Amino acid sequence: MNLKKLNDQELLTAYCAGGNDDAVSELIERHRKKVYDYIRMMVKDADLADDLFQETFIKVVNSLRDNRYVDNGKFAAWVMRIAHNQVIDHFRRQKQQNQVSNDDVGYDLLNNRKYSDATVEDRLVSDQITADIRKLVDHLPAEQREVVMMRHYMDMSFKEIADQTGVSINTALGRMRYALINLRKLIEQKQLVLN
Repeated sequence: MNLKKLNDQELLTAYCAGGNDDAVSELIERHRKKVYDYIRMMVKDADLADDLFQETFIKVVNSLRDNRYVDNGKFAAWVMRIAHNQVIDHFRRQKQQNQVSNDDVGYDLLNNRKYSDATVEDRLVSDQITADIRKLVDHLPAEQREVVMMRHYMDMSFKEIADQTGVSINTALGRMRYALINLRKLIEQKQLVLN
């Protein structure tokens, strides 16, 4: 069987159903450059990028072996998501190692986030949280989704929202309140970590 002629889904089937190790090797090789280049661009260190690349594909293979991959025709996007998470995890570990203790300096100024610049990790985490929340907003009832979109994505006041939707300010506030309650429930159901 010529594995190079098979598409990703066929290679996944060959590996998951038949245990064909060559199929997973072909998948890794097929997506190697894209995944590595992304990681390298984010961490700006070739050796570190190599390590994170290897960790990414170890997670990919382990997930495939444990049947945790849901085949939706988006294998490459799934791998990129794992790579992205590996980069974020690296920056989190690095940040924890570089923290200064208040005991060392006697005051809290150095550990105060308001005095520090946003790091690459902070921006990555923030972007990921924003994307996750935006996906959850799509699951809200139409009236609640409308208020959230107007308030947070169009930056409208509750008075403007009330005028635009033809309801009272209290109704607009109530819809926002229920939207937030429903978003919290969705976050718990999907076990998202938003910090």
